[in-house]
Amino acid sequence: MRPTSKTLLIAGGLIFATASAGSAAQAASEAAPDAERTLRAGESALQVSVIGVDDARRRAQLQDWLAEVAQAQLTAFGRYPLHSARVRIEQVAREAARDDESPVPWGQTLRRGDTAVLLFVRDDATPAELRADWTAIHELSHLFHPYMGRDGRWLSEGLASYYQNVLRARAGLLTPERAWELLDAGFGRGRRESSGAPLVELSRTHEGTMRVYWAGAAFWLQADVALRRDHATSLDAVLAKHSDCCLSGTGEMPPAKFIAELDRLSGTKVFSSNYARLVQSRAFPSLDAVYRELGITRRGDALAFDDGAESAALRRSIMRGAAEPAPAR
Repeated sequence: MRPTSKTLLIAGGLIFATASAGSAAQAASEAAPDAERTLRAGESALQVSVIGVDDARRRAQLQDWLAEVAQAQLTAFGRYPLHSARVRIEQVAREAARDDESPVPWGQTLRRGDTAVLLFVRDDATPAELRADWTAIHELSHLFHPYMGRDGRWLSEGLASYYQNVLRARAGLLTPERAWELLDAGFGRGRRESSGAPLVELSRTHEGTMRVYWAGAAFWLQADVALRRDHATSLDAVLAKHSDCCLSGTGEMPPAKFIAELDRLSGTKVFSSNYARLVQSRAFPSLDAVYRELGITRRGDALAFDDGAESAALRRSIMRGAAEPAPAR
């Protein structure tokens, strides 16, 4: 879910968000024919619906935008993580979002009945603004993991926060340097949360949002670096294996079970060792060792990147990815 501190004044949207995901199918059937598009990659598909938009040109803009975001998702392992999932796009007036000026002021992933990503787009957001926004790829990244309940919220939001930058860099929507800067800025926001509460407690109570999201992102970055450096694999590859064998868009998996499955699939203890260290942690994890591995240093308010062979290769491998994406169509 996109972190937000305000309530959107969306007459139909909030009703939909509390309804079963199946209600989206009924709404989609009433939409204009060109509001429906299915994006395919291999045997996986995203069914994209633009709801309540009368202007055909605007519907095409929103569909094209989502298709580009979906192409970024494919850079993880060349297909969508679920055999089938739906995306529903609605528009909201600028005033409905109150103090949120974001092009996409609200996003959510639902797992009732089937899996649906909901995106509420500001009606005056330009294609360029939408292209620069991170919300859609954040929500699509939730399809890479099972629902883990409140105790696993830091893992799920952390994975989406990590991938919202990494996948956009791979797709050319960000430069790699900018992606690292955005990750670093997120880690900075996470460090400023000073309650001293255990991470899992913040995860359960929906407090300390910035530490929940960005300590989670730090967990996945540390795991990705360790897998690439020491085990000739990657987070992408392990999640692809989990998608093949075990991932369901609905239902719930306890976070410890998910972590154990990732260890099994990777043949390592990378995930469980970091999980045990972080789940009860009361402060933001140190990333000093990871930054040294990646050749990233801070010069004032800016980041500097060491182009030495080992650190540069590791850093580039994360932002390049290992899989050639299958074309979305």
